[in-house]
Amino acid sequence: MRLYITPASPYARIVRIVIIEKGLENRIEIIPAQTRLADSPYYRINPSGRVPYLIRDDGVAMEESALICAWLDQLDGKPAFDLPHGERAWEPRRLEALARSITDGIAVWSREIARAPAERSPTLLKHEAQRSRRMAALWETEIENPWMNGALNMAQITLACGLGLEARNPDLHWRPDHPKLSAWFDRINTRPSFAETAPPRA
Repeated sequence: MRLYITPASPYARIVRIVIIEKGLENRIEIIPAQTRLADSPYYRINPSGRVPYLIRDDGVAMEESALICAWLDQLDGKPAFDLPHGERAWEPRRLEALARSITDGIAVWSREIARAPAERSPTLLKHEAQRSRRMAALWETEIENPWMNGALNMAQITLACGLGLEARNPDLHWRPDHPKLSAWFDRINTRPSFAETAPPRA
């Protein structure tokens, strides 16, 4: 199988972490893609130009990190990231949605500051900076939830990949005033799958 990524993408990192956690490294070739570039050859592979993008052994292609992770997780018949059944599923789903919310906002902000200064939107930059501060304050409380401190799950992976964009965004300062969140992040990043997929610094 082939997985197309960009090294700085938090969504690609989510999938790469699942690949390592599931022991699938020898079955999947990781290929850097050129995105946001006019006439990139990658667009002939994936017309949307987005990453991550998985091409399975049967030739079927899959986009979106949540879909790819769910599919990879069940390959061995022993899913590790399945949600519990019934009412117990709502809490981890709620947390994963909150984790995706902060990750989405930081990703938009980080992409904007990667643009040429004259092309950046001050309104967007201000909006996402403010959102990141509000979400970090929320997560300072939510991080004590048992789901965020038990067996590795998709909410944990998603949140860590979003916060990890501090390596790419010099204006992202979520750590001050959030000691519990910072301690949680530092702890989960000692896990080999997180250390191995750490985003390159800007």
